[in-house]
Amino acid sequence: MSGNPGILNAVSRETRGRLEVYADLLRKWQPKINLIAPSTLPDLWARHFEDSAQLLPLVPETTKRIADMGSGGGFPGLVLAILTGIETHLIESDSRKGAFLREAARLTDAPVTLHTKRLEAMPTLCADLITARALAPLTELFGHAARIGAASGWRGLFLKGESWQNEVAAAQQTYAFTLAETPSRTHPSAMILSIKDVHHVA
Repeated sequence: MSGNPGILNAVSRETRGRLEVYADLLRKWQPKINLIAPSTLPDLWARHFEDSAQLLPLVPETTKRIADMGSGGGFPGLVLAILTGIETHLIESDSRKGAFLREAARLTDAPVTLHTKRLEAMPTLCADLITARALAPLTELFGHAARIGAASGWRGLFLKGESWQNEVAAAQQTYAFTLAETPSRTHPSAMILSIKDVHHVA
């Protein structure tokens, strides 16, 4: 991890060790299960771990439960669970990826509950923070988040690529919401969308 600038340089030795266990396991499983794009494996720390960790300063201090939609290889949900210690629910419909996530959570002692279900089949989780990375258009994310998020309100942290402005414009046709934009530390054209107060446009 040395040489990778950013948030992960400031974590404790214990936390760094847990993340390295996670990374080693991912490298071991990757040849059998496509957990990440193979082309990104040589740059694993910056492209995936640091990319996920950059959400850390945006996590509200009052957060009690995180739900990570479409967790895949565990980014950003499992990384945030390790960094924050907050109860985190990973939702991943692929059972093979789910097996990896279960083992990674066990080895890193992360506070994780795994759901190997499609988002459409998920019951409410009463999550007050919902995360997703490269999963689906914003409008679709809002629909899923409304079901699994807390009835009293939820916040979203969504990592988006260069078409994020188009997604925001499309979502505004159906929803009203409060939006804050934070440029990605790891991708020059990417953006982190911090969202709250989502409701259907009357």
